[in-house]
Amino acid sequence: MNDARTETGRQVVREMLGEDFLHGFEAHIASGTFGSEAGRLALAGAFGDVWGRPGLERKYRSMVTLAVLITLRAPHELQNHVRAALANGCSAAEIEEVIIQTIPYVGYPAVSIALNATAEVFKQKGLLKSPITAEDRGL
Repeated sequence: MNDARTETGRQVVREMLGEDFLHGFEAHIASGTFGSEAGRLALAGAFGDVWGRPGLERKYRSMVTLAVLITLRAPHELQNHVRAALANGCSAAEIEEVIIQTIPYVGYPAVSIALNATAEVFKQKGLLKSPITAEDRGL
């Protein structure tokens, strides 16, 4: 697991999601258990080949990725990429604007899922002006 693509992927993951996330990711890959091969492919392919490419700043790659994950209604993966977007220089306000931008294309149900998932990350990071979210209010 030491080819150039994987090493680039390791560096990207470390910078975007932190050393602890990288260690967990690598431990899963090394385990040889169910899903570990998909993890290996993601490390070299998604993070090494795609995230490591020149031509688009990581901040903008994060914005595109957030929009795609909102569309897919993938809240757990969205939370990881909200953390990455913050590390890549996106502000909380910019992340909210990305979510709002998707409304006419993906609809309110998908956006509601995204808002709740993002609010949880913002709450963990102390970025919410109010600790009460719409989900906390039963909405």
